[in-house]
Amino acid sequence: MKMLQRCLLLPVLIVPLFIVSESLFAQAAEGDIVRVETRDRSVLIGTLIRETEERVVIRVDGVGEVAIERENIRSIQVIPPDRIRNGEYWFENPQSTRYFFAPNALPLRRGKGYYQNVWIFFNNVNYGATDHFSIGAGTVPIFLFGTLSIPIWVLPKFSVPLGDDVYLGAGGLLGGVIGEDSQGFGLLYSTFTYGNRDRNLTAGIGYGYAGREWSDTPLVNLSGIYRTGRTAYLLGEIYFAPGVEGSGFAIGGMRWSPERFAIDFGLARPLTDAGGIIGVPWLGISIPFGN
Repeated sequence: MKMLQRCLLLPVLIVPLFIVSESLFAQAAEGDIVRVETRDRSVLIGTLIRETEERVVIRVDGVGEVAIERENIRSIQVIPPDRIRNGEYWFENPQSTRYFFAPNALPLRRGKGYYQNVWIFFNNVNYGATDHFSIGAGTVPIFLFGTLSIPIWVLPKFSVPLGDDVYLGAGGLLGGVIGEDSQGFGLLYSTFTYGNRDRNLTAGIGYGYAGREWSDTPLVNLSGIYRTGRTAYLLGEIYFAPGVEGSGFAIGGMRWSPERFAIDFGLARPLTDAGGIIGVPWLGISIPFGN
């Protein structure tokens, strides 16, 4: 057990060595396909014709050349050619670093973040401090029911690319209860992801603790996501504790995700006989923010 815990915690020690505080952003060049967002939130997608200090000129299909004054531009993003499919822009997955609940090893990029709400009561906020480290926090507002106890947790995560479409991550859920004499609870984990932000598979292992007591049995997680269309994804998660009978459960369903938010629909159920119960409905929403 101690050897497994050391293997689990090894990425926590290794990953920070790869963290950098600055990111390199590719500059748009003439001929690139770009997405221009104006300060009034209008979006134009086209081929960059020329740039000056005063304006940006792009060619938009069906419209022609459009000149946008610099002072009216909120952001310019270069779009990889594979993001244009059958003449449509397939925007980047707005919630690519988490499935229904489980995180993957993909990094939450610097300056980006998201708010996630599950079943109305579970609330998480995560933010990319660097391109390799994100930090988050969450709570369940049970004070709405007249109690002074409030569970809270923090969600650090380190992520490192190991190669093309291969990522290693490590992090934790570190919690406690305000208003009670709580010694804390949580989980430390390592995770490995293969794939891109639209289609990937993840395997993770973690150890939970409560107070000063650590679990002797790891929690294993297998998750995946598959983008089926411009706004539709299939996703699933499986959790189990090896050697513990009846410990596993799964969540399966889909994500509907326009560019500015994501809604998850699914069913959660035990891996063993659930007594005829099909599953417990899962509903979550994520709202991205940041650059």
